[in-house]
Amino acid sequence: MDLISYDQSFLSLLAPAVAIVLAIVTRHVLLSLGAGILTGSLLLTNFNIMHTLEYLAKGFLEVFWDDGLNTGSVFILLFLVMLGVITTLIDVSGGARAFGDWARQRVKTRQGSQLLTVLLGVIIFIDDYFNALAVGNIGRPLTDRHGVSRAKLAYLIDSTAAPVCVITPISSWGAYIIALIGSILVAHEITEISAISAFVTMIPMNLYAVFALALVICTAAMDLNVGPMRIHERRAKAGELYDCKKGTPPGGVTISSSEKGTVMDLVLPILALVIATTASLIWTGAEALKESGTAFSILGAFENTNVVNSLVYGGLVGLLFTAVRMTRHKLSADIWVKAIVEGTKSMLPAIYILIMAWVLVDVIGSLETGEFLAGLVKSSEIDPGYLPLIMFVVSGAMAFATGTSWGTFGIMLPIAGDMAAAAEIGMMLPMLASVLAGAVFGDHCSPISDTTILSSTGASCHHIDHVMTQLPYAIGIALVATIGYLVMGITDSAGTGFMASSVAFVALVLLFRKLSGCNQPKPLNNALTD
Repeated sequence: MDLISYDQSFLSLLAPAVAIVLAIVTRHVLLSLGAGILTGSLLLTNFNIMHTLEYLAKGFLEVFWDDGLNTGSVFILLFLVMLGVITTLIDVSGGARAFGDWARQRVKTRQGSQLLTVLLGVIIFIDDYFNALAVGNIGRPLTDRHGVSRAKLAYLIDSTAAPVCVITPISSWGAYIIALIGSILVAHEITEISAISAFVTMIPMNLYAVFALALVICTAAMDLNVGPMRIHERRAKAGELYDCKKGTPPGGVTISSSEKGTVMDLVLPILALVIATTASLIWTGAEALKESGTAFSILGAFENTNVVNSLVYGGLVGLLFTAVRMTRHKLSADIWVKAIVEGTKSMLPAIYILIMAWVLVDVIGSLETGEFLAGLVKSSEIDPGYLPLIMFVVSGAMAFATGTSWGTFGIMLPIAGDMAAAAEIGMMLPMLASVLAGAVFGDHCSPISDTTILSSTGASCHHIDHVMTQLPYAIGIALVATIGYLVMGITDSAGTGFMASSVAFVALVLLFRKLSGCNQPKPLNNALTD
């Protein structure tokens, strides 16, 4: 079956546009993803119904089986199921309740519960998937106790996970990006700086990531609530942590807990999960280095690690450890079965969304949406001073439309390198950094992004509620970054660009503080009419 090519056509934008607009308008994620998949499939098969059905069947099958087991997706789904079961067992043991009681005695304020969540997000920097799910399960009992909405928790998780990973060399993201940078430097015969040095140098130039983290800290410390987040926070203060009219969000469980649980019933299983996953990341990377005959190094291990395998290995160890520890509570067979069933069921909504998102991403890849957007930039003749800003905007649009920051890195980083080499070699690092920043920004805004979906799951928040409440914060920081990249390009100074963004950031925080502080919480029955 031959597919129609749309690499030079605006029609390549139609499928992601349908999915994103419908998701925002209808707030029905599965329906919206399905509409985007169907639209793209019809375009690719020239509206041949039989070929469309064949293409759809193949697309969904390849999520699970593509000339063999598709471990890249199946293992992520398996990890989600294991995490759901671990979470349920922790709840049954009373560990989550005990942690909430313990934290309530020590963390006295809403701001404190939010800051602790942000701190956990910074500490667990090894991978964004793992960060989102682990921090959500650790922080949720605490933020629930202090009446912080699940939408706010999802924002704290999502806007910490990717920004931390994208500026950390020793992470799955950092290793991937360093490898891409290395190939770009070699391609353009740049030998005066190494790939790791270039990555570190680019950290303060990654304006979106740096200031997104800064805003998360300010939001947690000052309890800043703007836009739709205000409504969710008012509901939470009235006892409604999420929109109950939409049902129980992914990650939630409905099973009673033991009154004899201790804090260690939560801490030790999560600690075992973190240690086992980190060790697995290093081990799988070390095995890859060994096979290639390369000497072992921590950075090299992270660069060559198999993330999905490591997540499953870590999840198995975490699940086994949790199950063994649960034997102390002498649970009946019925409770064990119920815990496993409820834990699996709690993750099914997220699994359905993730599968649909993966299929849509493949459809978008076949439409060559990313290549079309990249081609628009590459073919244009633009003043080199505007290139960092252009790279930021286009990378943001690409990540938003395709739902993948890693895919955006893979397409846009080489293009940015080529354009810098042709126009002004001194703009190489700022342009590469602006691609990283734009990709994370687009990923944060996109309802079809897998990391955004997993952040919703980790927080047990309705997905579109998370997308809509995070938008004002993400767009605000994007404006801060836009000012910085414009100044950076015009002045040819990364330091000046950073200072410009710093001034803009202070202004943004003052604005958000005014919007949060000048509008005191109103009764819930008036909150929805603002």
